[in-house]
Amino acid sequence: MASSTAGAGFGQPPEPLLQTAGLPFLPGNTFRDPTKTRYHVDQTLSYRNGYAKPKVRPNCGIGGDEIPFNQLTQSELDELARLRPTLTYGETKPAPPVTFVPAHVAFDKKVLLFHAYFQQTVHESALEHYRVRHVRIYYYLEDDSISVTEPPIENSGIVQGKFIKRQKLPKDDQGGTWHWTDLNLGMDVTFYGKVFHVFDCDHWTKAYLESEGVVVNNCEQPPQDPYIQTRAPLQYSHITQSDFDKLRQFMTMDRKVLRFHAVWDDRGEMFGDARHFIIHYYLVDDTMEVREIRKQNDGYDPFPCLIGRSKIPKNPFDLERDFPTITLEATNHEIKEYFTPGDFRIGETIRVFGRPFLLYSCDEFTKDYYRKHFRVTDFEPLNVEPPSTRGPSTGGLSQTIPPHDGFGSLDDTRENCLHLIPQAPKTDVVKFLERDGQFLCYLARLESRHPEDENRRFIVYYYPNNDTIAIDEPPQRNSGIIGGKFLRRTRVPKKGQPLVGAGIVNHPEYYTAADIAIGAQIEVFKHRFIILDAAGCVLDFVRTVWGDAVPEETIASLEVNEERKMSKAKRDDDE
Repeated sequence: MASSTAGAGFGQPPEPLLQTAGLPFLPGNTFRDPTKTRYHVDQTLSYRNGYAKPKVRPNCGIGGDEIPFNQLTQSELDELARLRPTLTYGETKPAPPVTFVPAHVAFDKKVLLFHAYFQQTVHESALEHYRVRHVRIYYYLEDDSISVTEPPIENSGIVQGKFIKRQKLPKDDQGGTWHWTDLNLGMDVTFYGKVFHVFDCDHWTKAYLESEGVVVNNCEQPPQDPYIQTRAPLQYSHITQSDFDKLRQFMTMDRKVLRFHAVWDDRGEMFGDARHFIIHYYLVDDTMEVREIRKQNDGYDPFPCLIGRSKIPKNPFDLERDFPTITLEATNHEIKEYFTPGDFRIGETIRVFGRPFLLYSCDEFTKDYYRKHFRVTDFEPLNVEPPSTRGPSTGGLSQTIPPHDGFGSLDDTRENCLHLIPQAPKTDVVKFLERDGQFLCYLARLESRHPEDENRRFIVYYYPNNDTIAIDEPPQRNSGIIGGKFLRRTRVPKKGQPLVGAGIVNHPEYYTAADIAIGAQIEVFKHRFIILDAAGCVLDFVRTVWGDAVPEETIASLEVNEERKMSKAKRDDDE
């Protein structure tokens, strides 16, 4: 009984013997109620509409005792409602704030594109009353600015391009500006008094507006420009009455030109000369022109076009006897025959307004045209003296470069003679960049009749990027000769070569690495040097860069020199 009283709770009056259900069901904690005489079990089935149904749970225990359920009472529920977890666990930690991203970063390079048009009234025109001009409206989300551009249309005659520069556009008189929420399809927007009707947008703009909850209207078809419709090409359905279709000739032969090289030899006349020309025959309208091949300092006036583009008659003097040639010019009614492509052949002479032109060559397009239409296969060019190698008309003398005066290099003298305004000599840029920073070293001695020059040694540097040579003399003690730079970097002409050529196309030959062999003698401005030794990289460089262009004697001398140095180094090691 004591244990029963202890299990009822601290500070509570003793409970009757029947309320011992709160104690654990262990030996010594249960007592039999002597006053209990009812031990029947509650029914597990219930009847409803004449059918037996199992109960979810019994209503009472054995003998009709109340079954204790594990449920909260109303007072406990009220206590839980007034319970504040912060008193027990403390205040909850706030969530970390979202990283702030400025608008110019979040909306960088994000632009809304709307397609719109406006109608421009055309005054004082019987062909049109208005024009429909299409524009593109760009809305920049990063700073809510707007720009309007008009795509250029070829041959429109209207200044197009930037229509409104990028800026915030005012919307009303209260200082408001246009926002992307104010733009939608099928609406009119007014920018600085100009009304634009928005009829379409791109896919990204539509997706962005829908993601922001904007209901995008349906796309519209812009109206057609009535003036553009009048300029649309007509569909030709008629049959040409003539057997020759000029339109077909224009569509098929446009920009197709026959090109012949010809020479007009007028040396039989006083002050005559053989002058070279190019004859162009335009297949689109059967016109031709004669253009002269100009040459510098030829003594002729700068008129490259001898005969302008026109239809040239084969015989302009074959007219009616009663035609007044003194007062009138011949027209198409008087001219009987014009030049055609069938009148031109390589090796034949044609007369253009009395001038004989000998056709000696043509281009590849002209050859293909004659093979296809005239079955001509012989296009062997004639051996005619080209205009570039001929001298001027004053006696046929060739141009001679004067001797070098010592100022600058030989190339500078040649350029000053070829051009009225002096220009810098041209260099091989690819060769200069590929071999920049490379040089070959040779050891040489000076061949001289003076005994004090016997022991002098020189270092010859060859630079392959521009074929220049530099010579240095190492200083020697007690030699009585101050060493240092003997020859600055320059190109050295070969022995026996003149400093100037006999003509414009003749150039002196200069020393290269292929000419510098072991034991060879090179003459540098009347100083003769004997090559004694070469660096180890010279042989590899000559083999890889020049290859077959180098004489076999040069390569053999370098190989013998390398073997001699290796055998000497081996003997030194053995000693």
